[in-house]
Amino acid sequence: MEQENTLNQDGQSNGGVLAHLERLETQVNKSRKKLEELQRTQAVESTHGTKIRKLRSLRDKLRAEVKQREARVEACTASEEPDQTSESSEREVLERKRESVKAILQAYRFTGLSGKLTSRGVCVCINTAFEGNLLDSYFVDLVIQKPLRIHHHSIPVFIPLEEISAKYLQTDIQHFLFSLCEYLNAYSGRKYQADRLQSDFAASLAGPLQRNSLCNLLSFTYKVESRGQSFSFCARLLYKDLTITLPTDVTVTYQASVLSACNFSLETPLEERANEAES
Repeated sequence: MEQENTLNQDGQSNGGVLAHLERLETQVNKSRKKLEELQRTQAVESTHGTKIRKLRSLRDKLRAEVKQREARVEACTASEEPDQTSESSEREVLERKRESVKAILQAYRFTGLSGKLTSRGVCVCINTAFEGNLLDSYFVDLVIQKPLRIHHHSIPVFIPLEEISAKYLQTDIQHFLFSLCEYLNAYSGRKYQADRLQSDFAASLAGPLQRNSLCNLLSFTYKVESRGQSFSFCARLLYKDLTITLPTDVTVTYQASVLSACNFSLETPLEERANEAES
């Protein structure tokens, strides 16, 4: 009997040791997995940190270049001697303007502006984009002389180029380019949205999308299905500000089957519109 008890105790003891070893092995595996996940996370964070440092370094370098060029232009202005002849003074003023335009283009080349020097002055290229999509490009060929003038360009006729030129071309070339970019980017963005509306939602449109050349006035009719019935609405979008891509005025009109029509605000729920129209 004593021998049997000893065997039973040994058996239970051995089983307890094996179970404990299995638990230890499980804990080791879990710890190893956590360590591997931590190492992967640290590697990703290290990669992102390296990218951030590189971008910051590039930003600081660009800022330093802009400051150096501005200082160079200011130095040229300060070094002008009072006893210069009118001809040489005018030539130096034009040269400073040329250098200023060149510095502006180099500083803004990552924002859609680029350019190159020509025998007459500089040719500026404006690349438009909307929500990460590269769109149309336009150019303006400037003649660096007194006064500054535009030799030729590809700006659409409905963009107020003459008005912008009259305001800023002779006094602030940077503001002139910035304002022109605003108009062109807004026009390209509105045109892009209208094209996407017509192509991506053709099944919901009842008839063609109507728009003017500036794409600041859009009108279209679309269908909405609700409770097995189809309702037609006529929408009119107006962009009073030509430098933005969102409409300033929106009118939605319900087209009833009878001759009368009902106007609704954009806040009215679709079911309420349908119920009011039916009544």
